[in-house]
Parts: sequence; structure tokens; C-alpha cells
Amino acid sequence: MLNPKFARYGAEDLRRLIADYPMAWVLAPGAPIETATLLPLLGSYDADGRLTGLVGHMVRRRELLARLSQDPRVQVLFTGPQGYVSPEHAGRRNWGPTWNYAALRIEAQVRFDAALTGPAIAQLVDQCEKGRGAPWTSEELGSRYTGMLEAVIGFEMTVTALDATFKLAQDEDDAVLANLVEAHPDPALRTWMRALNADRLAPDMGRTEHGNAT
Repeated sequence: MLNPKFARYGAEDLRRLIADYPMAWVLAPGAPIETATLLPLLGSYDADGRLTGLVGHMVRRRELLARLSQDPRVQVLFTGPQGYVSPEHAGRRNWGPTWNYAALRIEAQVRFDAALTGPAIAQLVDQCEKGRGAPWTSEELGSRYTGMLEAVIGFEMTVTALDATFKLAQDEDDAVLANLVEAHPDPALRTWMRALNADRLAPDMGRTEHGNAT
């Protein structure tokens, strides 16, 4: 059984994980392993910021589409930041090495609809192109875009259950935690360790590489 500290997270932690690591495994329960499909997904949230759904699109010829069209139950697996943590990073030779990571597991009901295809793709492009000097738009494909749309179908998922693990040094003592957020070579992992332990770090350490931890 994992340390219960790794199950303490907020709505914003889930939002950041999906936004930073949108590529997820999508599976039909009980289906052959080869039908599992990697898809980029975007989250939908209620007024309180809680995750309520996922939006995406899928190639029509996939066997997974046929299976989910018959039975809309779906499982989604997101993997967030992850990496090996050495005693060198902890600053203690008598400390056992470990692996830090974040993961999100979702059960949902999926609905496919051709009317969702264009909006789903537009939302994904907007998210991925945001912040670029000259953001790309689908209109730049011209007439080719219509043919591409016909090959895929959009969908929306309604979350029915979720479970997440954020194993990011919450169980370490203050000295080891301070060493990890300074010495680990992976900047993404450092950022997430700071965010999930912000209440235990000095103000100047409880910040991400890009600003406030949360």
C-alpha cells in the first residue's frame, strides 16, 4: 500500500498534470491489449475547477472506436513527471534510491459525435500553439483540412471515477526534500516536487521554475 501522503492532491494538480502531459493511454475494459491507444486529451472542468470530462478525437479506422461505440465505458491513464532519484540527489549515502512520479487513472463514459470533431481539434491546436510567435491554425491547410476531418471523429468523456498518485517526496524529511528540489537534474520533477511540498519549503524554494508553485 502506498503512503497516503501520495494521495493528497487538489483540483489544480490534476489540471496541471493533464495540461502538461496531455498524451494518455485510452483503453476499453477487457479489450485486447493491442487496441489500447495513445491520444492527446484536454480536460473539462466545472465552476469549482474540478475535472468533469475529457475532450479529444480519434482516427475512425481504429478498432478501439468500434469497441467503444458498442460499450462506452473507457479507461484513461495519464503519466506525469517521473524520474529516478539517487542518494546523490538526496545528499545521503544511507538513503535508499527511489522513483518519483505522478499518475492519473480515470474511468469515464465516452460519446462520439462528428459534430464534436472540428471543435475538439480546434481546442487542441489552440492549446498547443498558445504562446508561439505565429500560432498555426487549421485554416492554413486549405481544402486539405476537410478531407482530414472526415478521417477522424471527435468525442467527449464524462468522468465517472478517478484516482491519482503524486509520489513527489512528500514522505521525505525536510533536509532531504530541500536537497532534492535543488539537486535533481530534471527541472520538471523539481517543479512538481516544489508544488506538492510548497507548505514545507522556504518561500524562495516553494516556487516553480516559472513562478508560483500552485
